[in-house]
Amino acid sequence: MAQAVEARARLCAAHGWAEEEVELVPVVASGDKVLDRPLAEIGGKALWTKELDLWLAEGRIDASVHSMKDVETIRPDSLAIGAILPRADIRDVLVGAQSIAALPKGARIGTSAPRRAAQMLNARPDCTIVSFRGNVATRLGKLEAGEADATLLAAAGLERLGQQGVGTPLDPGEWLPAPAQGAIGIECNAADTATRALLSAIDDGPSRARVMAERALLLALGGNCHSPIAVLSAVEDGEIVLRAALFSPDGAERVDGRAHLPADRPDRAAALAADLLARATPGIAAYFAGTA
Repeated sequence: MAQAVEARARLCAAHGWAEEEVELVPVVASGDKVLDRPLAEIGGKALWTKELDLWLAEGRIDASVHSMKDVETIRPDSLAIGAILPRADIRDVLVGAQSIAALPKGARIGTSAPRRAAQMLNARPDCTIVSFRGNVATRLGKLEAGEADATLLAAAGLERLGQQGVGTPLDPGEWLPAPAQGAIGIECNAADTATRALLSAIDDGPSRARVMAERALLLALGGNCHSPIAVLSAVEDGEIVLRAALFSPDGAERVDGRAHLPADRPDRAAALAADLLARATPGIAAYFAGTA
């Protein structure tokens, strides 16, 4: 809802509308209904989009607001990403310790994200992973109740909820974030030219270029909710610079790669995907279908 409020504010500012001219229509996604199992076991990222996709198809809403890291890489042809908002903080935040190194030996880390689990075990193989699902308040509540010693949250989510002071942000150059982390996307029906035109006014070009490159890499890798992948991108001299790391789920194996690609050719990320898969160990490659 915080993301939807931001999307509405940007639309109103861009078009000179009063706030009440844009209606927010809440929907409880399947991903928020089942909290006792990892997403990968109950349907993957589609659990965050399927209700909104249906409402778009039925004309009940004109646009849907998504956290882009939770949107499948393959989307229906009937839908279009009308806007990517200016990207927020891409970092993860460690809650429960001042740093990865400061975690006590054998610390229990609460997360259900394969990337966070594998990256933590790669850095601290002595730690153990405890499954944590739910919104920010739920996960912080589990931490407070002692179900884990530390957890990891997205800095952008904490910022949007006014909780910037929670935890310690991790250096993204050392702890790579998830593909499209910190980015809000707005989808609409592809044939709805009027809505697409309105959304284009709040589309941020540099953010779109980076997000689409990261999503193209994920697509070419054949990644899904089981795939431990971390990506960092930047715009430098009109190019997208991509850094990526693939892990085995237990964090014991890792492969890193880097590539430069034109900002208007996110599909060129497929070459980096092919390179990573060519060098990946069997323990990593098993978790990537590899369409590159």
